[in-house]
Amino acid sequence: MATFPVRLGAAEHTLIEQLKAAGADQAAERIETAGLPTRRVEAYHYTDLKTLLRAVPDLAAAANDAVTPSVAIEGAYVISIVNGAVKASTDAPAGIMIGTARGGVLSTRDDVVTHINNGLTKTALSLDIAAGDEQVIQIDHTIVGEAAHVSDAVKVFVADGAKVTIVETFAGSDAAHLGNHAVYIALGEGAEVVHVSIDRSPAQSSHFATNEYHLAAGAQLRTLVVHGGANLARTQVLPRLEGAEAHADVTGLNLVADGQHADITMITEHAVAHTTSQPLFKSIARGRSKSVIQGKLIVARDAQKTDAKFMHQGLMLSDEAEILSKPELEIYADDVVCGHGSTCGKLDEDSLFYLLSRGIPKAEAETMMVRGFIAELVDPIENEAVAGVLNDVIDTWLLGK
Repeated sequence: MATFPVRLGAAEHTLIEQLKAAGADQAAERIETAGLPTRRVEAYHYTDLKTLLRAVPDLAAAANDAVTPSVAIEGAYVISIVNGAVKASTDAPAGIMIGTARGGVLSTRDDVVTHINNGLTKTALSLDIAAGDEQVIQIDHTIVGEAAHVSDAVKVFVADGAKVTIVETFAGSDAAHLGNHAVYIALGEGAEVVHVSIDRSPAQSSHFATNEYHLAAGAQLRTLVVHGGANLARTQVLPRLEGAEAHADVTGLNLVADGQHADITMITEHAVAHTTSQPLFKSIARGRSKSVIQGKLIVARDAQKTDAKFMHQGLMLSDEAEILSKPELEIYADDVVCGHGSTCGKLDEDSLFYLLSRGIPKAEAETMMVRGFIAELVDPIENEAVAGVLNDVIDTWLLGK
Protein backbone atom coordinates (compact mmCIF):
# COMPACT_ATOMS: atom_id res chain seq x y z
CA MET A 1 0.00 0.00 0.00
CA ALA A 2 1.42 3.36 -1.02
CA THR A 3 2.29 5.88 1.69
CA PHE A 4 2.37 9.61 1.24
CA PRO A 5 4.68 12.03 3.04
CA VAL A 6 3.17 14.15 5.77
CA ARG A 7 2.87 17.81 4.87
CA LEU A 8 4.78 19.70 7.53
CA GLY A 9 4.00 23.23 8.66
CA ALA A 10 6.26 26.01 9.91
CA ALA A 11 5.99 24.90 13.55
CA GLU A 12 7.04 21.34 12.68
CA HIS A 13 10.02 22.47 10.59
CA THR A 14 11.24 24.66 13.45
CA LEU A 15 10.85 21.86 16.01
CA ILE A 16 12.77 19.46 13.76
CA GLU A 17 15.62 21.94 13.40
CA GLN A 18 15.78 22.57 17.15
CA LEU A 19 15.73 18.87 18.00
CA LYS A 20 18.44 18.02 15.47
CA ALA A 21 20.61 20.84 16.77
CA ALA A 22 20.20 19.38 20.27
CA GLY A 23 21.19 15.90 19.07
CA ALA A 24 17.67 14.51 19.57
CA ASP A 25 17.54 12.83 16.18
CA GLN A 26 14.91 10.23 17.10
CA ALA A 27 12.47 12.88 18.30
CA ALA A 28 13.12 14.92 15.16
CA GLU A 29 12.55 11.86 12.97
CA ARG A 30 9.27 11.16 14.74
CA ILE A 31 7.98 14.63 13.79
CA GLU A 32 9.35 14.32 10.25
CA THR A 33 7.46 11.05 9.83
CA ALA A 34 4.16 11.77 11.59
CA GLY A 35 4.07 15.52 12.13
CA LEU A 36 2.33 17.06 15.10
CA PRO A 37 -0.74 15.13 16.31
CA THR A 38 -4.08 15.85 14.68
CA ARG A 39 -7.65 14.88 15.57
CA ARG A 40 -6.87 11.41 14.22
CA VAL A 41 -4.60 10.78 17.22
CA GLU A 42 -7.01 9.76 19.97
CA ALA A 43 -5.12 11.44 22.82
CA TYR A 44 -5.20 14.73 20.90
CA HIS A 45 -8.66 14.39 19.38
CA TYR A 46 -9.87 17.63 20.97
CA THR A 47 -6.49 19.41 20.90
CA ASP A 48 -5.29 19.30 17.30
CA LEU A 49 -1.72 20.58 17.67
CA LYS A 50 -1.15 20.71 13.92
CA THR A 51 -3.91 23.32 13.71
CA LEU A 52 -3.47 25.06 17.06
CA LEU A 53 0.34 25.35 17.14
CA ARG A 54 1.16 27.34 14.02
CA ALA A 55 4.56 28.76 15.00
CA VAL A 56 7.41 27.89 17.35
CA PRO A 57 9.74 30.70 18.51
CA ASP A 58 13.52 30.42 18.76
CA LEU A 59 15.01 28.63 21.73
CA ALA A 60 15.35 30.95 24.71
CA ALA A 61 18.55 32.82 25.39
CA ALA A 62 20.14 32.42 28.80
CA ALA A 63 18.83 34.69 31.54
CA ASN A 64 21.43 35.96 33.97
CA ASP A 65 19.34 37.02 36.93
CA ALA A 66 16.60 35.49 39.02
CA VAL A 67 13.19 37.11 38.80
CA THR A 68 10.47 37.80 41.33
CA PRO A 69 8.00 34.88 41.44
CA SER A 70 4.65 35.49 39.80
CA VAL A 71 2.93 34.72 43.11
CA ALA A 72 4.29 34.85 46.64
CA ILE A 73 3.61 31.96 49.01
CA GLU A 74 4.32 32.78 52.63
CA GLY A 75 6.78 30.39 54.24
CA ALA A 76 7.73 28.59 51.02
CA TYR A 77 11.27 27.88 49.92
CA VAL A 78 11.51 29.32 46.40
CA ILE A 79 13.48 27.92 43.47
CA SER A 80 13.39 29.94 40.24
CA ILE A 81 13.78 28.44 36.79
CA VAL A 82 14.31 31.32 34.34
CA ASN A 83 14.39 30.49 30.62
CA GLY A 84 15.08 26.89 31.59
CA ALA A 85 18.04 27.66 33.91
CA VAL A 86 17.82 26.92 37.63
CA LYS A 87 18.38 29.84 40.01
CA ALA A 88 18.43 28.23 43.46
CA SER A 89 19.90 29.71 46.61
CA THR A 90 22.38 27.69 48.64
CA ASP A 91 20.49 28.04 51.94
CA ALA A 92 17.98 25.24 51.38
CA PRO A 93 16.05 24.19 54.49
CA ALA A 94 17.07 21.04 56.33
CA GLY A 95 15.77 17.96 54.59
CA ILE A 96 15.94 19.37 51.05
CA MET A 97 18.87 18.40 48.86
CA ILE A 98 19.17 20.29 45.57
CA GLY A 99 21.11 19.02 42.58
CA THR A 100 20.93 18.51 38.85
CA ALA A 101 20.15 15.57 36.59
CA ARG A 102 21.27 15.11 33.02
CA GLY A 103 18.70 15.21 30.21
CA GLY A 104 14.96 14.78 30.39
CA VAL A 105 13.20 13.11 33.30
CA LEU A 106 10.04 11.64 31.77
CA SER A 107 9.52 7.96 31.05
CA THR A 108 9.53 7.08 27.37
CA ARG A 109 6.04 7.03 25.86
CA ASP A 110 4.50 7.61 22.44
CA ASP A 111 3.77 11.28 22.94
CA VAL A 112 5.21 14.18 20.97
CA VAL A 113 5.25 16.63 23.90
CA THR A 114 7.24 14.11 25.96
CA HIS A 115 9.67 13.49 23.09
CA ILE A 116 10.30 17.22 22.64
CA ASN A 117 10.85 17.85 26.34
CA ASN A 118 13.22 14.91 26.77
CA GLY A 119 15.03 15.90 23.59
CA LEU A 120 15.57 19.58 24.38
CA THR A 121 16.12 19.45 28.16
CA LYS A 122 19.84 19.23 28.85
CA THR A 123 19.90 19.67 32.63
CA ALA A 124 17.03 19.10 35.05
CA LEU A 125 16.52 20.30 38.59
CA SER A 126 16.83 17.44 41.08
CA LEU A 127 15.25 17.51 44.55
CA ASP A 128 15.59 14.93 47.33
CA ILE A 129 13.11 15.38 50.18
CA ALA A 130 13.99 13.67 53.45
CA ALA A 131 11.60 12.76 56.24
CA GLY A 132 11.11 15.45 58.87
CA ASP A 133 9.04 18.59 59.21
CA GLU A 134 6.63 19.15 56.34
CA GLN A 135 8.20 21.35 53.67
CA VAL A 136 6.59 23.84 51.26
CA ILE A 137 8.56 24.35 48.06
CA GLN A 138 7.67 26.77 45.27
CA ILE A 139 9.23 26.16 41.87
CA ASP A 140 8.66 29.29 39.79
CA HIS A 141 9.06 28.85 36.03
CA THR A 142 9.46 32.14 34.15
CA ILE A 143 10.20 32.93 30.50
CA VAL A 144 11.62 36.43 30.02
CA GLY A 145 12.48 38.57 27.01
CA GLU A 146 11.18 38.21 23.48
CA ALA A 147 9.07 35.23 22.38
CA ALA A 148 11.03 32.08 23.21
CA HIS A 149 10.77 28.28 23.32
CA VAL A 150 11.75 26.78 26.69
CA SER A 151 11.96 23.15 27.81
CA ASP A 152 12.74 22.44 31.45
CA ALA A 153 12.32 19.56 33.88
CA VAL A 154 12.23 18.73 37.57
CA LYS A 155 12.95 15.34 39.19
CA VAL A 156 11.80 14.82 42.78
CA PHE A 157 12.41 11.91 45.15
CA VAL A 158 10.37 11.94 48.37
CA ALA A 159 11.73 9.66 51.09
CA ASP A 160 9.67 7.07 52.96
CA GLY A 161 7.35 8.81 55.40
CA ALA A 162 8.26 12.32 54.22
CA LYS A 163 5.70 15.09 53.67
CA VAL A 164 6.02 17.91 51.17
CA THR A 165 3.89 20.47 49.35
CA ILE A 166 5.25 21.47 45.95
CA VAL A 167 3.74 24.43 44.11
CA GLU A 168 4.80 25.05 40.52
CA THR A 169 3.96 28.47 39.09
CA PHE A 170 4.31 29.43 35.44
CA ALA A 171 4.56 32.99 34.13
CA GLY A 172 6.48 35.14 31.68
CA SER A 173 6.91 38.41 29.85
CA ASP A 174 4.12 39.56 27.53
CA ALA A 175 5.14 37.59 24.43
CA ALA A 176 4.13 34.51 22.42
CA HIS A 177 6.29 32.06 24.37
CA LEU A 178 6.17 28.28 24.08
CA GLY A 179 6.83 26.51 27.37
CA ASN A 180 7.25 22.73 27.63
CA HIS A 181 7.66 21.68 31.26
CA ALA A 182 8.07 18.29 32.92
CA VAL A 183 8.06 17.02 36.49
CA TYR A 184 8.74 13.49 37.71
CA ILE A 185 7.86 12.77 41.35
CA ALA A 186 8.64 9.45 43.04
CA LEU A 187 6.87 8.92 46.38
CA GLY A 188 8.47 6.55 48.88
CA GLU A 189 6.49 4.27 51.17
CA GLY A 190 4.04 6.23 53.27
CA ALA A 191 5.12 9.54 51.74
CA GLU A 192 2.55 12.34 51.49
CA VAL A 193 2.79 14.81 48.60
CA VAL A 194 0.63 17.74 47.56
CA HIS A 195 1.53 19.00 44.09
CA VAL A 196 -0.11 22.16 42.74
CA SER A 197 0.49 23.58 39.24
CA ILE A 198 -0.70 27.12 38.47
CA ASP A 199 -0.52 28.36 34.88
CA ARG A 200 -0.40 32.15 34.78
CA SER A 201 1.44 32.33 31.46
CA PRO A 202 0.91 35.43 29.27
CA ALA A 203 -2.18 35.52 27.09
CA GLN A 204 -0.28 35.03 23.82
CA SER A 205 1.68 32.02 24.98
CA SER A 206 1.37 28.24 24.64
CA HIS A 207 1.88 26.17 27.79
CA PHE A 208 2.56 22.43 27.88
CA ALA A 209 3.31 20.38 30.98
CA THR A 210 3.67 16.70 31.79
CA ASN A 211 3.36 15.62 35.43
CA GLU A 212 4.46 12.03 36.10
CA TYR A 213 4.07 10.34 39.50
CA HIS A 214 5.14 6.96 40.89
CA LEU A 215 3.59 5.90 44.21
CA ALA A 216 5.08 3.24 46.50
CA ALA A 217 3.10 1.34 49.15
CA GLY A 218 0.96 3.55 51.35
CA ALA A 219 1.91 6.76 49.54
CA GLN A 220 -0.68 9.54 49.46
CA LEU A 221 -0.80 12.00 46.56
CA ARG A 222 -2.98 15.06 45.96
CA THR A 223 -2.57 17.04 42.76
CA LEU A 224 -4.24 20.20 41.46
CA VAL A 225 -3.66 21.67 38.00
CA VAL A 226 -5.06 25.16 37.37
CA HIS A 227 -5.09 26.57 33.83
CA GLY A 228 -5.87 30.26 33.75
CA GLY A 229 -3.32 32.08 31.62
CA ALA A 230 -2.04 30.79 28.30
CA ASN A 231 -3.97 31.01 25.05
CA LEU A 232 -3.22 27.31 24.44
CA ALA A 233 -2.59 25.05 27.44
CA ARG A 234 -2.30 21.29 27.87
CA THR A 235 -1.20 19.45 30.99
CA GLN A 236 -0.77 15.68 31.05
CA VAL A 237 -1.22 14.12 34.49
CA LEU A 238 0.22 10.60 34.73
CA PRO A 239 0.05 8.88 38.16
CA ARG A 240 1.09 5.24 38.50
CA LEU A 241 0.17 3.47 41.74
CA GLU A 242 2.81 0.80 42.28
CA GLY A 243 2.39 -0.16 45.94
CA ALA A 244 -0.52 -1.53 47.97
CA GLU A 245 -2.64 1.03 49.87
CA ALA A 246 -1.38 3.88 47.69
CA HIS A 247 -3.98 6.59 47.06
CA ALA A 248 -4.20 9.50 44.62
CA ASP A 249 -6.59 12.46 44.62
CA VAL A 250 -6.01 13.80 41.11
CA THR A 251 -7.75 17.12 40.50
CA GLY A 252 -7.72 19.94 37.97
CA LEU A 253 -9.45 23.16 36.93
CA ASN A 254 -9.70 24.77 33.50
CA LEU A 255 -10.55 28.47 33.59
CA VAL A 256 -11.01 29.63 30.00
CA ALA A 257 -12.28 32.87 28.46
CA ASP A 258 -12.46 34.32 24.94
CA GLY A 259 -10.09 32.56 22.55
CA GLN A 260 -8.48 30.25 25.12
CA HIS A 261 -8.11 26.49 24.71
CA ALA A 262 -7.17 24.46 27.82
CA ASP A 263 -6.74 20.69 28.00
CA ILE A 264 -6.08 18.44 31.00
CA THR A 265 -5.42 14.84 29.99
CA MET A 266 -5.06 12.27 32.78
CA ILE A 267 -4.01 8.63 32.70
CA THR A 268 -4.04 6.96 36.12
CA GLU A 269 -2.55 3.45 36.23
CA HIS A 270 -3.40 1.05 39.05
CA ALA A 271 -0.57 -1.45 38.74
CA VAL A 272 -1.06 -3.54 41.92
CA ALA A 273 -3.88 -4.69 44.19
CA HIS A 274 -5.49 -2.60 46.93
CA THR A 275 -4.99 0.91 45.54
CA THR A 276 -7.46 3.79 45.26
CA SER A 277 -7.85 7.01 43.31
CA GLN A 278 -10.41 9.80 43.14
CA PRO A 279 -9.89 12.00 40.05
CA LEU A 280 -12.04 15.14 40.04
CA PHE A 281 -11.88 17.85 37.37
CA LYS A 282 -13.87 21.00 36.79
CA SER A 283 -14.20 23.37 33.84
CA ILE A 284 -15.47 26.95 33.75
CA ALA A 285 -15.79 28.51 30.32
CA ARG A 286 -16.98 31.92 29.20
CA GLY A 287 -16.95 33.68 25.85
CA ARG A 288 -15.83 31.73 22.78
CA SER A 289 -13.48 29.36 24.57
CA LYS A 290 -12.82 25.64 24.86
CA SER A 291 -12.10 23.39 27.83
CA VAL A 292 -11.04 19.77 27.33
CA ILE A 293 -10.92 17.12 30.05
CA GLN A 294 -9.79 13.60 29.16
CA GLY A 295 -9.44 11.00 31.88
CA LYS A 296 -8.51 7.34 31.64
CA LEU A 297 -8.34 4.84 34.51
CA ILE A 298 -6.22 1.77 33.73
CA VAL A 299 -6.50 -1.22 36.07
CA ALA A 300 -3.89 -3.92 35.50
CA ARG A 301 -4.72 -7.64 35.60
CA ASP A 302 -3.14 -8.05 39.05
CA ALA A 303 -4.70 -4.88 40.48
CA GLN A 304 -7.60 -6.56 42.27
CA LYS A 305 -9.57 -4.61 44.89
CA THR A 306 -8.96 -1.33 43.05
CA ASP A 307 -11.37 1.46 43.94
CA ALA A 308 -11.27 4.32 41.43
CA LYS A 309 -13.86 6.88 40.41
CA PHE A 310 -13.44 9.68 37.86
CA MET A 311 -15.69 12.76 37.71
CA HIS A 312 -15.73 15.87 35.54
CA GLN A 313 -18.09 18.80 36.08
CA GLY A 314 -18.40 21.67 33.63
CA LEU A 315 -19.94 25.12 34.07
CA MET A 316 -20.74 27.17 30.96
CA LEU A 317 -21.04 30.92 31.46
CA SER A 318 -21.82 31.73 27.82
CA ASP A 319 -23.60 30.16 24.86
CA GLU A 320 -20.41 30.24 22.74
CA ALA A 321 -18.27 28.26 25.19
CA GLU A 322 -17.37 24.60 24.59
CA ILE A 323 -16.65 22.01 27.27
CA LEU A 324 -15.52 18.64 25.96
CA SER A 325 -15.20 15.57 28.17
CA LYS A 326 -13.90 12.07 27.48
CA PRO A 327 -13.83 9.67 30.47
CA GLU A 328 -12.48 6.15 29.88
CA LEU A 329 -12.07 2.92 31.81
CA GLU A 330 -9.57 0.23 30.79
CA ILE A 331 -9.98 -2.63 33.25
CA TYR A 332 -8.22 -5.99 33.15
CA ALA A 333 -9.01 -7.13 36.71
CA ASP A 334 -12.39 -8.58 37.74
CA ASP A 335 -12.69 -7.61 41.43
CA VAL A 336 -12.77 -3.82 41.32
CA VAL A 337 -15.05 -0.86 42.03
CA CYS A 338 -14.57 1.65 39.24
CA GLY A 339 -16.72 4.28 37.59
CA HIS A 340 -16.81 7.57 35.78
CA GLY A 341 -19.19 10.44 35.26
CA SER A 342 -19.41 13.78 33.51
CA THR A 343 -21.88 16.64 33.82
CA CYS A 344 -22.10 20.03 32.16
CA GLY A 345 -24.53 22.91 32.46
CA LYS A 346 -25.15 26.53 33.35
CA LEU A 347 -25.66 28.23 36.69
CA ASP A 348 -28.74 26.91 38.44
CA GLU A 349 -31.53 29.44 37.86
CA ASP A 350 -33.40 28.59 41.05
CA SER A 351 -30.30 29.12 43.20
CA LEU A 352 -29.52 32.34 41.37
CA PHE A 353 -33.08 33.58 41.88
CA TYR A 354 -32.86 32.79 45.60
CA LEU A 355 -29.73 34.94 45.97
CA LEU A 356 -31.26 37.77 43.92
CA SER A 357 -34.38 37.66 46.09
CA ARG A 358 -32.17 38.31 49.11
CA GLY A 359 -30.98 41.57 47.58
CA ILE A 360 -27.62 40.33 46.27
CA PRO A 361 -26.64 41.96 42.92
CA LYS A 362 -26.62 39.56 39.99
CA ALA A 363 -22.88 39.77 39.26
CA GLU A 364 -22.03 39.13 42.92
CA ALA A 365 -24.55 36.28 43.13
CA GLU A 366 -23.06 34.59 40.06
CA THR A 367 -19.56 34.96 41.47
CA MET A 368 -20.66 33.40 44.77
CA MET A 369 -22.11 30.42 42.93
CA VAL A 370 -18.95 29.93 40.86
CA ARG A 371 -16.78 30.08 43.98
CA GLY A 372 -18.96 27.42 45.56
CA PHE A 373 -18.56 25.27 42.46
CA ILE A 374 -14.76 25.49 42.71
CA ALA A 375 -14.45 25.13 46.50
CA GLU A 376 -14.39 21.33 46.33
CA LEU A 377 -10.96 21.53 44.68
CA VAL A 378 -9.36 24.15 46.93
CA ASP A 379 -10.76 23.24 50.36
CA PRO A 380 -8.72 20.00 50.70
CA ILE A 381 -5.46 22.02 50.39
CA GLU A 382 -4.51 22.21 54.07
CA ASN A 383 -1.70 24.76 53.82
CA GLU A 384 -3.41 28.12 54.31
CA ALA A 385 -0.84 30.12 52.32
CA VAL A 386 -1.16 27.83 49.30
CA ALA A 387 -4.96 27.81 49.52
CA GLY A 388 -4.91 31.60 49.75
CA VAL A 389 -2.85 31.90 46.58
CA LEU A 390 -5.22 29.57 44.76
CA ASN A 391 -8.23 31.61 45.84
CA ASP A 392 -6.50 34.82 44.70
CA VAL A 393 -5.76 33.33 41.27
CA ILE A 394 -9.36 32.16 40.90
CA ASP A 395 -10.78 35.51 42.06
CA THR A 396 -8.55 37.36 39.58
CA TRP A 397 -9.97 35.25 36.76
CA LEU A 398 -13.54 35.64 37.95
CA LEU A 399 -13.17 39.42 38.04
CA GLY A 400 -11.68 39.40 34.54
CA LYS A 401 -8.37 40.98 35.53
